[in-house]
Amino acid sequence: MHEDVERCVRAVRSRDARFDGWFFTGVVTTGIYCRPSCPAVPPKPANMRFYPSAAAAQQAGFRACKRCRPDASPGSPEWNHRADAVARAMRLIADGVVDRDGVPGLARRLGYSTRQIERQLGAELGAGPLALARAQRAQTARLLIETTPLPMGDVAFAAGFASIRAFNDTVREVFALTPTELRDRVAKGHPPAGSGTLSFRLPFRAPLCPDNLFGHLAATAVPGVEEWRDGAFRRAFRLPHGHGVAALRPHPDHVACTLALTDLRDLTIAISRCRWLLDLDADPVAVDEQLRADPVLAPLVGKAPGRRVPRAADAPEFAVRAVLGQQVSVAAARTHAARLVRAHGDPIDDSGGLTHLFPTPEALADVDPETLAFPRARRVTLAALVDALANDEIDLGVGSDWDSARARLGELPGFGPWTIETIAMRALGDPDAFIPGDLGVRTAARTLGLPHTPAALTRHAEAWRPWRAYAVQYLWATGDHAINYLPAS
Repeated sequence: MHEDVERCVRAVRSRDARFDGWFFTGVVTTGIYCRPSCPAVPPKPANMRFYPSAAAAQQAGFRACKRCRPDASPGSPEWNHRADAVARAMRLIADGVVDRDGVPGLARRLGYSTRQIERQLGAELGAGPLALARAQRAQTARLLIETTPLPMGDVAFAAGFASIRAFNDTVREVFALTPTELRDRVAKGHPPAGSGTLSFRLPFRAPLCPDNLFGHLAATAVPGVEEWRDGAFRRAFRLPHGHGVAALRPHPDHVACTLALTDLRDLTIAISRCRWLLDLDADPVAVDEQLRADPVLAPLVGKAPGRRVPRAADAPEFAVRAVLGQQVSVAAARTHAARLVRAHGDPIDDSGGLTHLFPTPEALADVDPETLAFPRARRVTLAALVDALANDEIDLGVGSDWDSARARLGELPGFGPWTIETIAMRALGDPDAFIPGDLGVRTAARTLGLPHTPAALTRHAEAWRPWRAYAVQYLWATGDHAINYLPAS
């Protein structure tokens, strides 16, 4: 996108917010970089330089615009619908892998050498993994500076900086302000919240239809781990340095997010997982344009554009829940999951109704299958899954190889196409995952006059690629189910 200068200039001149996160504009006369929708008067085209990432703009010597805050724009949808090494690397960097394990750890997760990863990222994004992680640390630091009263030293280490000096230098370089000046700009009208809770906005590309997104999450919520309360979806996360509780509330132009973390070093990964859960980096215009080409889907898209795929905050957890949901109702699946949570989850304190973290694969691997109230075949399937997860024989994380994960799941007993594709859709985040054998999908296809046998529907759905997971959301919307509606506040 950033190499198409004419298209980028048009987007900047029209202040088109759809392209926020797709590219960044450096202005040579001012030394700042902006998102395409910046409200400032657009510069002359001769003074514009276009970059594929905020890190690349920063590396070229530009500092972030104070009006449009380009470092906080939605992430590029490229990293959502691609499965190559660069896209996997970007998802892992957003999940904090470089901060925790360094570039060698990132390379190991991807199965490449550090030199190969640095070369591929540099060629496509204009910045290597360290620069990309540094840009992310700068954004985290700004959030902590602006929303908490934490001492600057605590902010520096919570954001992932190795030293106070690196923190100070980065903030001055990226924002053209010292950390204290950055806090003073915000604190004049908005005093920071208490250090235990962080509140901010999660941006997205319009349109966004919250009904199926939050309706699905609320309808399938596991008691004790997730809940709908006071107009917000709340859930407990297991994080690298502790745990956290997120409350996510939809608004017309953003999702309000409140985070309570036991360790602020987990802020970046918590934000990343909230965005992933709600599929906020999707490009709904591209998705809906493709699906509208089918005259059967066109009315559904026109009625409620911008449907997202409700994803999973924790991939191994969702894989377990997918097994529990085999051939049973949503209510029965929730009941089975709640029993596992009460018996084997880690207790937490919460001001609402959350009581536990979902049990880890290691904890479930120690459970005697005979004690579980499932049919024997499902007990065998669950035992095989948790054993493979506990022994790192399957990678279902954000940086996983989708085809390899599917193949490995298919080797386990009891894993058929429905279970594998459901995990691919919700846990792996594959936008082209498709479940033609799902009862809701087949019922919708029959109602709409589409082919309703799995083989025939799969052939018809070739025209929906690479967005078949989104087509499923529109098909499900034809039914009168709780997953299609926002719960009452």
